[in-house]
This record gives sequence, structure tokens and C-alpha cells, in this order.
Amino acid sequence: MAVREIRVFGDPVLRTVCDPILAIDEGVEALVTDLCDTVAFDGRAGLAATQIGHTLRAFSLHIDGVVSYLLNPELIELSGDPVLMGEGCLSVPDLWFEVSRYPKATAQGIDLSGNEVVITGEGLLAQALQHECDHLDGTLYLNRLDRDTRGIAMRQIRASAWF
Repeated sequence: MAVREIRVFGDPVLRTVCDPILAIDEGVEALVTDLCDTVAFDGRAGLAATQIGHTLRAFSLHIDGVVSYLLNPELIELSGDPVLMGEGCLSVPDLWFEVSRYPKATAQGIDLSGNEVVITGEGLLAQALQHECDHLDGTLYLNRLDRDTRGIAMRQIRASAWF
């Protein structure tokens, strides 16, 4: 098992826009293993490559007990009226805020064999697809908070034991 340490707020890698995966090699295979092993714990819905220190476009999901991954993911469709959803992040431990997300999302990417994969979901899956794609674009969910709420979050981060 290759469980990796999760990078937390303040680590510059979390603000990095990830590079596309151009070739699937042993390094990419190892990254997928690390992502899947690290996300496969109760309470973890998704994990982006940046959260374990890599800057390639890849994430893993852990929804309804199923662990999966997507390489070179891109959101190709968001639908419904955005709604506030409670959201947290492994890279911002112990904080939970309401974030506006689309109730249905579709992401497209590839698997380790280079085959196209399309994932469509509602609820938690839609939220996780949006959250993880944000990570790969260098955006934390904190950036989606309104100004006042973001100020509250920043004060809580500064007061946290992990910061």
C-alpha cells in the first residue's frame, strides 16, 4: 500500500495548475496507485495529484465504497442551478463550509490504458468531480467562498494546530 502524506494549505503545490499526462509510464502508474491507496479511507471522497505533491492532471475518487481514478480530467458539462453544498478538503483539515456547486457534473479523461472514460454524477459525485478538477487547476474550495466567509476560514486556518 502506498499511502502518501497529504499536503496542506500553504504548500505552493496546491496552487499549481497541473500539466496534462502525455505518456502513460511506470511513473503515472505509480501515481495512480498512490492516489487510489491514499483516498481509500472512510471520509475521503476524492484526492487530486497536487494533494500528494504531484503536478500531473490526475485524481482519485472514493464514492459509495468504490475507488476510481481519472487521468487528464476535464469537466465537459455542468448542469442544474448551482446549490450550496457542505464541503471540506483534506488539504484544509477540520474546516467545513457551504460552497456553490452544480448538482450534476460530467468529466472526461482517460484510464491507464489510454481509453476514454466519461464519469457523470449527481450529488456527492458531482461535487467531487468539480472539487478535484478545481485542485488540478490550482484552485482550493476556499477560493469559491464569499469574501466574508473566506475571512472566517482564514482566521480558523491561522488558529489551527496544523497550520
